[in-house]
Amino acid sequence: MFDIQFSAGVWNDLKPIPIQGQRIILDAIEEQLTHQPTTRTKNRKILLNLVPPWQNVPPIWELRVDDYRVFYDVAEEEQMVYVWAIRCKPPHSRTEDIL
Repeated sequence: MFDIQFSAGVWNDLKPIPIQGQRIILDAIEEQLTHQPTTRTKNRKILLNLVPPWQNVPPIWELRVDDYRVFYDVAEEEQMVYVWAIRCKPPHSRTEDIL
């Protein structure tokens, strides 16, 4: 079982989201990332060749929760998932645009 650690910026990302939306996102993180966070699924994928502003070296993963995207990486040896950001992704926008 993987532990989940949130960066300080994640709490700022959650503030403008309505409480019900926050619960949905946090429940999805708990449900989908505590077991096999590096397994690709319909809502979870690895983002190749994307270097986000908070990390210099890929890979970074994306978890899709409704219109929101949770960006995280995984330290397999530590059994730790690091959640770096949560962003709203409007229709027809690119992931690079919301980071």
